[in-house]
Amino acid sequence: MNEDLVLIAQSGAVRTLRLNRPDALNSFTSQLHAALMAALEAAAADPDVRCVVLGGSGRAFCAGQDLSDPMVAPDFTPGAAPKDLGQVIESLYAPLVMRLRSMPVPVIAEVHGVAAGAGANLALACDLVVASRSASFIQAFAKIGLVPDTGGTWLLPRLVGPARALGLAMLGDKLPAAEAAQMGLIWKCVEDDALSLTVEELAQRLAAMPSRALVATRQALADAQQMDLPAALAREAALQRELGAAADYREGVDAFRAKRLPRFTDR
Repeated sequence: MNEDLVLIAQSGAVRTLRLNRPDALNSFTSQLHAALMAALEAAAADPDVRCVVLGGSGRAFCAGQDLSDPMVAPDFTPGAAPKDLGQVIESLYAPLVMRLRSMPVPVIAEVHGVAAGAGANLALACDLVVASRSASFIQAFAKIGLVPDTGGTWLLPRLVGPARALGLAMLGDKLPAAEAAQMGLIWKCVEDDALSLTVEELAQRLAAMPSRALVATRQALADAQQMDLPAALAREAALQRELGAAADYREGVDAFRAKRLPRFTDR
């Protein structure tokens, strides 16, 4: 059943989604794609969800694409037509990345074990990545004659710069989580036994913050990478005009003046 492929749990306003193909290191099949997309759509539509955590079951976060899946496995029969991997990207991976990048609430990737190939870039497409010290990130694409996908060509140079991005993509070396944090690829590396609690505390903190402003911040920072300074300033003005008219701004200012905790409700 597709619903078994993603385990869903709710803690307050935090929705946790766990990829659940542990025997295959949570590698992607078309069925897992469908289950994860459905879970993300449900979280996006639920007004009671104010933060999403994306993790994996078993020993790993996600080992990328399952190469035994019929949609990508080469047919070695002489004369057989090659699989159209571009169509796989267009129909599955691209919509998944765009759904993550357009979620109406913050998304945290909780990474343990390996995050390889599409699994690595799935994590990087989230807003914040917290990884255990034993975790690792691998841009494995070149090792099978491919280029980074799942947004990797867009994400990597923006996170670590062009030189490091090219090295990671060309060499496909295993990058320990501590080094990933040092170079700015991820938000934080923590000890293995602290991962769950760290992510839970971070998720609850984000869930209590003004979701609409956090999402606007995500989009503004991404958009600014394509803009010159005057355009970025104009974008900031437009967003402040919109957010300044929202209930959360009034609530935040009122709570600050009253020296109390704010109760944000916009989403």
